[in-house]
Amino acid sequence: MVINTNISAQSSAQLLGQSSAMLSKSLARLSSGSKITSPADDSAGLAVSMKLTAQMARIDGASNNVGNATSFNQTQDGYLSKVSDALSRMSELAVLAQDVTKSSSDQALYQQEFSTLGKYINDVGTKDFNGVSLFNGNTLNVTTDSDAHTFGMTGVNLSSLTYTTAAGDNIETNATQALTDVKAAISQLAADRANIGANIESLSYYSDQLGTLKNNLSAANSQIMDVNVAQESTNYAKYNILVQTGTAMLAQANALPQTALKLLQ
Repeated sequence: MVINTNISAQSSAQLLGQSSAMLSKSLARLSSGSKITSPADDSAGLAVSMKLTAQMARIDGASNNVGNATSFNQTQDGYLSKVSDALSRMSELAVLAQDVTKSSSDQALYQQEFSTLGKYINDVGTKDFNGVSLFNGNTLNVTTDSDAHTFGMTGVNLSSLTYTTAAGDNIETNATQALTDVKAAISQLAADRANIGANIESLSYYSDQLGTLKNNLSAANSQIMDVNVAQESTNYAKYNILVQTGTAMLAQANALPQTALKLLQ
């Protein structure tokens, strides 16, 4: 029986310290909702989670790019739908100008409207989307995934010879040629709108793909980072009891050397 070295108290204190540390860790996990509250908890899991989180951030960026590209195409198609109306009217005017019952003054009025519509088509060709030309014919590469792979959107060129020729025709002097040119422009417009529709469809697939991928990555990251509340609450109850019992036993262990006083009485 010794006084200076209380092995029982030291062991109890050590165990109490371990239980207190585990209780604190359990409290941190429950309060944060995260299974990993410090790198020491799971260093490998933390490294994987960081990579997954970064990839999800890149996916968000790609999703924004795809969404903006879709808006770009929809804006293009909105303008082209009005160009389609203008070309349809121009083709009608080219036929009306060939009416033998119309006087030269009537034909001049037709030409005035025809020319105005042609100027409208030329003006649409100058429009842009946030500073990016809508109708210069350039192919735009859209980032579609977290690794910066791209999809090339087919461009539309309203400054091409097909459109400018039709817009610059004169139905007073040569209505037959004007009709031929307008019909060619209508055919080109149909092809251009079909390309825009294909762009929008492809971008929609990419958008759905990015959404699905992000959901899957989020689920994988959750398995690593998110705490299982049911399991952790059980651990919390366990360590809470251990801390209370450890405290009580440490008090008992500290009282053991007092029995040595009985030998000195």
